[in-house]
Amino acid sequence: MPKTEQKHFAGTVQELKNKGRLVATVNGMEIGIFLVNGAYYAWRNICPHGGAPVCEGVVCGTRLPSLVYEYRYGRDREIVRCPWHGWEFDLLTGRHLADESVRLRGYRVEETDGELYVFV
Repeated sequence: MPKTEQKHFAGTVQELKNKGRLVATVNGMEIGIFLVNGAYYAWRNICPHGGAPVCEGVVCGTRLPSLVYEYRYGRDREIVRCPWHGWEFDLLTGRHLADESVRLRGYRVEETDGELYVFV
């Protein structure tokens, strides 16, 4: 029998905007919520590489594919960099930028009247 998702209050939109992200304990797990390009994304706050609190890392962009000696920056505010070892993850998909088989565990987020809910 498949498990059903349960809706959990995580915080407010204002808290997320004030901090640039919201890291909340939901159902005993730390989950980071980000607002990227007008949409909410929630990821478990554990880096699959070394267990670091990945959602507390720098939110930035990354170097885009380019010619030799040409460095193009892009995807600003769409990447989170793990604070321990610098692994970069796409905030839209949860995938590691260099190895797409590695990814963060994601959760559905819903906003209702300024409150954020995560489905676990």
